[in-house]
Amino acid sequence: MIKYYDRKTKTYQKEKVVGGKIISWTYSSPVGMTFLEKIIKKKACSSFYGWYLDRPISRRKIHPFVNKFALDLSTSEKNIEEFSSFNDFFYRKLKESARKIPQDINSFISLGDGKLLAYENIHMDRLVQVKGITYSLRELIQDSYIAEKYQGGTCLILRLCPTDYHRFHFIDSGYCGPTRKIKGSYYSVNPLALQKVDKLFCANKREWSVFRSDHFGDILYVEVGATFVGSIIQTYTPHKKVNRGDEKGYFKFGGSTVILFLEKGYVTVDRDIIEQTEKGFETSVLLGEKVGQRILNKNKLN
Repeated sequence: MIKYYDRKTKTYQKEKVVGGKIISWTYSSPVGMTFLEKIIKKKACSSFYGWYLDRPISRRKIHPFVNKFALDLSTSEKNIEEFSSFNDFFYRKLKESARKIPQDINSFISLGDGKLLAYENIHMDRLVQVKGITYSLRELIQDSYIAEKYQGGTCLILRLCPTDYHRFHFIDSGYCGPTRKIKGSYYSVNPLALQKVDKLFCANKREWSVFRSDHFGDILYVEVGATFVGSIIQTYTPHKKVNRGDEKGYFKFGGSTVILFLEKGYVTVDRDIIEQTEKGFETSVLLGEKVGQRILNKNKLN
């Protein structure tokens, strides 16, 4: 059972996990772990399932999925009968009115919908995956020069559940560099999997880019693939000016993660999110929701 913090009601809620029993069996039993290592984590498995979810025949999965997880499609650009495949439904766009993007340049916002963890004053060689398991930013992006910039900075980990809106966005105006792709496995990013697989984020397929934001310094975006994620699709154009809230890309089917790294002295994360992270709980957030505040005189923290 996965619990997360609802900051609006100040209560803990139980997450509805897609394939929860299968995930539990896979990552908790010797047979399941063997099956995971030999088949599930392989690219071919996720690619084949992704291929199926791109086909029109997969549309029959949409209604049962919506009903089982009580999804609200009133915010979707398309109605349920207009989707050409399950993936078309899965990475659906939302109406412009569905998410409000605050224009206060001092407000640091969430890049998407999901469950958020946040860490300040990070050590780039001891980043927290879950309690007792750490990884290195150098290993994650395979670039020591870029990694060095984020020593003592801030790390935000947004986990997108399969039931979430699966597009991710820019949190500020600015320019984003090209995407670097790193091949890897396809482990689940479910919290149970994070407890079982050392340095999971460094093992999975991932992509990263540096976003030169206008108000929050150079931000490192890292998109991490997961089980049955057919593709990470980048929709932005490198070196082209973007605005706050513009789309950066999307994931095809599967739970996925976006990790942000910020340089020291640019942002303070909202206290409730930090407190819940320290307690071991993720906080539920939506695209555009304020999750931190710009530090106006960052030299005070240097």
